[in-house]
Amino acid sequence: MKLQDGTLKLSSGRVLAWSEWGAADGRPVILCQGAGMASAIPFGEQAAADLGLRILSVDRPGLGNSEADPEKSFESWAADIKELLDFVKADQAFAIGFSQGAPFALALADAGLVDGVAVVSGQDELASPELFAMLPNELKGMVSLACDDPDRLEADIAGMATADWLWQMIEGMSGPEDSAFYASASFAPLYRDVLAAGFSQGAAGYARDTGLAMGRWSFNVENIKQDVQLWYGLKDTSPVHSPDFGATLAKRLNRSELNQVAEEGSAILWTQADAILRRLAESQR
Repeated sequence: MKLQDGTLKLSSGRVLAWSEWGAADGRPVILCQGAGMASAIPFGEQAAADLGLRILSVDRPGLGNSEADPEKSFESWAADIKELLDFVKADQAFAIGFSQGAPFALALADAGLVDGVAVVSGQDELASPELFAMLPNELKGMVSLACDDPDRLEADIAGMATADWLWQMIEGMSGPEDSAFYASASFAPLYRDVLAAGFSQGAAGYARDTGLAMGRWSFNVENIKQDVQLWYGLKDTSPVHSPDFGATLAKRLNRSELNQVAEEGSAILWTQADAILRRLAESQR
């Protein structure tokens, strides 16, 4: 059950927006959505309520109803979420990072704001030497640009990206399993809506997120002490997620559990929602 949409005026004067569902007085789960997505496509509504979890799908600055932050970084994102958690009076919280949202969720763990993380079909640190060598040449070029000239990468993306462009790219990168799910009559309109909301302020917010996610992350995943659940579908054909389906990331983390789902792709956020939420909740028992 979707509870409500919320906004908070931050100390910076910017507005931070979110959608939420689950248990109204439950432990918050900060959902870091995928590329260009704002608002939310709810998942695991009943499981969240049963497990006492309050899912807050937060629009990153420049997406949806969250006002743009010209200085957006992983650290500024963590500072924004700290204010949100103070606002909802939460002493404990989790995070979920889907696709491009993965490093934003891990940044919350690095900042000590959450007790556990679920990375679902998550973008890995593609600039790390171990993974960079596995990438196709075209993607290597983008990652190199994100590291060496992030302003140019952002400008290039902002100059061409739209909600329709991103939808077509997602469709083009998806294998049969994901294509059947994402393009279904019940799901495609929802996905198109959250992308349209994500680009309602233009492409700059998405461009900054892409530069941050594709470049060298400003935190070391080796320093993260919390439990991190990694979820990857082995039928995921997106080159920008993880070339080895989380295997290297699992080794880099101190406390990780790698779940690889054999017959599914990146849509496991929705198809495996109950299991993901249950395992996240159990990680603190």
